[in-house]
Amino acid sequence: MKTKQANRRPSVARVVSGVRELPGFRNYPALYVGSALRSRRYRDDLASVRAFLVFIGHPRSGHSLVGSLLDAHPRMVVSHELDALKYVAAGYRRDQLLTLVLEHARANAAAGRTSWGYSYAVPGQWQGRYRDLAVVGDKRGRMTTHRLRTRSDLLDRLAATVRMPVKVVQVVRNPYDNVATMFKRGEVPIETQVGRYQALCETVDAVAARLDPADFHRLHHEDLVDDTPGVLAALCGFLGVDAPADYLDACDGVVFPSPNRTRDTAPWNPEAREALDALVAATPWLGRYGFDER
Repeated sequence: MKTKQANRRPSVARVVSGVRELPGFRNYPALYVGSALRSRRYRDDLASVRAFLVFIGHPRSGHSLVGSLLDAHPRMVVSHELDALKYVAAGYRRDQLLTLVLEHARANAAAGRTSWGYSYAVPGQWQGRYRDLAVVGDKRGRMTTHRLRTRSDLLDRLAATVRMPVKVVQVVRNPYDNVATMFKRGEVPIETQVGRYQALCETVDAVAARLDPADFHRLHHEDLVDDTPGVLAALCGFLGVDAPADYLDACDGVVFPSPNRTRDTAPWNPEAREALDALVAATPWLGRYGFDER
C-alpha cells in the first residue's frame, strides 16, 4: 500500500508544483488545477487532434448552428461559448484547454444544445462525443472577434498553446437581418448596433488579412440553408475530415428551410439604413446582400 501511494505522489506533484505562480491559477484556481488533473484522462484521445477551430464574426449570424452541426461529426468536438481565448490569455496549457472544450461540449449536448430558445441538437449523431478525434474547437464568434480587436496576438498565442494549426471560420448572414436581430436582443438603438456591426467587420478583415488563406473559411448562412450537405461537406474538407452521408443527412434535417427575415420588423431610421447601406457597398464579402435580397 505504501508503495502505491509513493508512486502516485510524484505524478500529482508534477501537475501542481509551482502552479500557484501561474496566471491561470490566480484567475481560476479550482478550474486550473482541476483541468490539469482531469486532462490525464483524455491524454490518448487528445494525441490525435490536429487542428483547433475558432469562429469570428457577428452575433446572431448562424455560428451557433454551424458549431452545433460540426459538434455532431464523429471526429470533431466543438464547445458552445466556452470562450477559448480567455483561457489562452490566462495561461492555460494545451491539454487543459482541450479538456475544457471536451467537457463543455459534453455538458452542452446533455442540456440539448440550446441557445436563445432554439435547439441545435442533431439526433443520432455525435454531439458531446467522438469516435476518432481530429478537430477540437469553440464557438464564440463575437467575443473572439472582440478579443482579437484589442489583442491581435491571441491567435498566435492559441497556436503556440495547442501546438497545431488554428482554423478560423466566419459565418455571414444578410447584414440587415443580422443588425435587426442584434437590435431585437440588445438594449441599444439600432444605429448603435450598426456601429457595432461595422467595428466587427473591420476586425474580421484585419484578422483575415493576417491569416494564411488555407486557415480561413467564410460561408454564408443563406447558402447553408439552401444546400446544407454541400456547404457542410466543403467546411469539413477545410477542416481536414470526411463528411459521412448519414451525418450530412442528419444535419440537413435540422436546418430551417428558409432564413428568418428579422429585418422586416426592425424600427429602421434613415441614419441607420444609410450607414448600413454604405457599409454593405464598401465590404466585398457583403456585396451579394441588399435589404430586398436574401
